[in-house]
Amino acid sequence: MEHIRLPKVEKVRLIDTISSRRASVGTLYLTATHTIFVENETEIRTETWVLHSLVCSVEKQATTTTGSPLLVHCKNYQALRFIIPQERDCHDVHVSLLRLSRPERYEELYCFSFHANSDKEVRGQAWDFLSLKAEYSRMGVPNHLWILSTVNRDYKAAICRSSQPLSGFSARCLEDEQMLEAIVRSNPRSDFMYVVDTRPKLNAIANRAAGKGYENEDNYSNIKFQFIGIENIHVMRNSLQKMLEVSEAWSPSMSEFLEGLESSGWLKHIKAVLDAGIFIAKAVAEDGVSVLVHCSDGWDRTAQVCSVASVLLDPYYRTLKGLMVLIERDWVSFGHKFSHRYNHLDGDPKEVSPVIDQFLECVWQLSEQFPCAFEYNERFLITIHNHIYSCQYGNFIGNNQKERTELRHQEKTHSLWTYLWENRTDHINPLYRPDHSQTQGVLRPVTAPYCFKFWRALYNRFDRGMHPRQSVIDYLMAIREETQQLEEQLVSHKEKIAMLEKEQGKSIQTKTNTLDRSHAVWASPPSESCLGLANTPGDYSGLGDFLSSSPCQQMGPESSLLILPRPGESRKPSDPDLSTNSDDQESGIADLSSPPSEDSAKDPDEAAYSAA
Repeated sequence: MEHIRLPKVEKVRLIDTISSRRASVGTLYLTATHTIFVENETEIRTETWVLHSLVCSVEKQATTTTGSPLLVHCKNYQALRFIIPQERDCHDVHVSLLRLSRPERYEELYCFSFHANSDKEVRGQAWDFLSLKAEYSRMGVPNHLWILSTVNRDYKAAICRSSQPLSGFSARCLEDEQMLEAIVRSNPRSDFMYVVDTRPKLNAIANRAAGKGYENEDNYSNIKFQFIGIENIHVMRNSLQKMLEVSEAWSPSMSEFLEGLESSGWLKHIKAVLDAGIFIAKAVAEDGVSVLVHCSDGWDRTAQVCSVASVLLDPYYRTLKGLMVLIERDWVSFGHKFSHRYNHLDGDPKEVSPVIDQFLECVWQLSEQFPCAFEYNERFLITIHNHIYSCQYGNFIGNNQKERTELRHQEKTHSLWTYLWENRTDHINPLYRPDHSQTQGVLRPVTAPYCFKFWRALYNRFDRGMHPRQSVIDYLMAIREETQQLEEQLVSHKEKIAMLEKEQGKSIQTKTNTLDRSHAVWASPPSESCLGLANTPGDYSGLGDFLSSSPCQQMGPESSLLILPRPGESRKPSDPDLSTNSDDQESGIADLSSPPSEDSAKDPDEAAYSAA
């Protein structure tokens, strides 16, 4: 809170950056963790919350006659333009946001204050949801060729996932050569292995001049070397920026958008990462060859292509829990530099690059080609992307496992994976079929240029100015939710019907018992009691349900005299069961529902006999 110069500004306008027309007037609040804009002119309280750790840049623009503009760009591709009436207030908000969005210490990150007072034991148990030891066991290691070692449990030794060798133009490393030879021997299916360098070859040659470089095939027995040209983090950062400038432009023409997307090179880089993963998957699945993958340092391009290859090879990584395990294994535990790459702390902007963004987009591109093969939908990928940058959970803080351990992140922060699993119904792909042919075995995608799409749901998901759009998956999710509601209603109606049938059965049984008791009376010869009962008009209304089948109607021809209508009197039967023809005057059935005549009102019995 000490970094907030001005906690509240009134009469601020929020401009829609897409349409540049719609504006909302409200109050701007600055808190320790969020910037909040509350609209004043709506009947329903509308609020816009922006987490400070998601803020990428804050730009104070030139003052105009309407006020001082403040442009806020977020790491999740949201852009907000505030017009603050007073220039001095705008300056104070600008300075405050600059400091709030650039924490200098890990303890300032949102994850350390998010639900900090919750039960520590429950929070600690949530971190046990995923187990890398269980994951390695699932893959069949340790075994007689590979062992599990705790030699580095105190993080005293540097273990690298095959960064580039320090070979220069002539240097050799016998230990490295022996290690690769051991890897070859561990695979009885092949007598050689691939060494895949994910860098462009020119970059690797340039690194040789600095004493680094790549393996010399003359010094390594039984290896085949393969270059795959994925550009470095600086090229990727610039490419993303160019692509965002195109996607955030207001009403670009088709040619402007396509030309801008092409010049950014973004989809070309996505294709390069995917092609590398396909090469590795093919080598393992079809050729049965082991593969060693590296780039310059081993924590960016290596993580990308190894993860893509895993998704292609193993259906488990196409499930919700499987993708969580994959990110935890190939990114978190192997030392991907989350804090540097995603600008969690105030540091060198040249270290920032959308490395894991590209991996998530590769998975999305695959899900577009194989819509039935993935248990999760794009909402799941977007949620992971959002929380990598938000620092709301402790999974992605720090640059390696040692830093997270020193920060005691499992004691002080929450795990994203548990939250996602508890809300997994929101992230299920309705097209997923575990027994589908796409789901089983290795995926073999096509990487022709026409197969790649622009991921609008990620890069333009805050576009509310144009006509509403809905993805096919969102539409199917809505249908599924509606179907589930209808099925629940159907079950409820069936339960009510069963209950009513049960109650009706009891009622029928009661009537049956009554009729059984009455049958004993009606089955006896005619008596005065029987005649007296039948001759009372009021009593007929109670016997209407069984007149047609009652024993009194079977006592003889003379019994019909009791129910003949008065001569010349018209009938209007009210019960269709009493007559099949309302105009039939000779049916022999009296209108029991009509009011009695004056004569019959005097003496019902006498009137009935006089009619006879």
